[in-house]
Amino acid sequence: MDRPGEYLFREITAQVEPGQRIAILGTSGQGKSTLLRILARLDTQSEGAIRLAGREARDWKPAEWRRRIGYVAQQPVMLPGTVEMNLKAASDLHGKPFNRDLAERCMDAAGLGGLDWRKLAGELSGGEKQRTALVRSMLLEPEAMLLDEVTSALDPASKRAVERLLGEWSEQRGTALLWVTHDLEQARLGCDTVWFMADNRLLEAGPAPAFFRAPATEKAREFVRSLHAEGRSAGHV
Repeated sequence: MDRPGEYLFREITAQVEPGQRIAILGTSGQGKSTLLRILARLDTQSEGAIRLAGREARDWKPAEWRRRIGYVAQQPVMLPGTVEMNLKAASDLHGKPFNRDLAERCMDAAGLGGLDWRKLAGELSGGEKQRTALVRSMLLEPEAMLLDEVTSALDPASKRAVERLLGEWSEQRGTALLWVTHDLEQARLGCDTVWFMADNRLLEAGPAPAFFRAPATEKAREFVRSLHAEGRSAGHV
């Protein structure tokens, strides 16, 4: 018999539709970031199957999978060189022409319109790195984007700019977003679906309005209450 200590999570069965915006919620330690890394084929699951367009992951070349499924980590990795070199990196790696106009429009929408592309990427602030890494992934125009706390280092105005950019991108291009976040307001306003992870599995999956109005499980109700309490406490600091 399986014991909880033998796995991080299991019993996750779900389907992602084009343009769907999914908030992945849950307390720390549930494996939300690991789930994204598995979907990005950076980690390998112990069992089960992942399919893209009906084909299992093993039937895809890793490079093609990663071109169609973009992944943006919470701690962005900047490659050696300038901002421009970083923005071009994904296109160069996949042999795809660099769309400078699209890059400029995305950087501007993310609040980085005034950033000097000749600047060394390693000298950027945490928030600038986070947004540059996001735009770098977007420039491949993937079918789905895996977003791990991609606004955690941003000030409120920059966070709203990124939320607006991703929302419009998803709506206009049909890009699915799978977004790990601890920001309930971000999940409520920016996503149409919630995946709630608890008890080492996907405990709830359904429309975001229904989840925030009346979670189906006590674990989810406790989670929502705790985040609301944290938000109220932060407001009085």
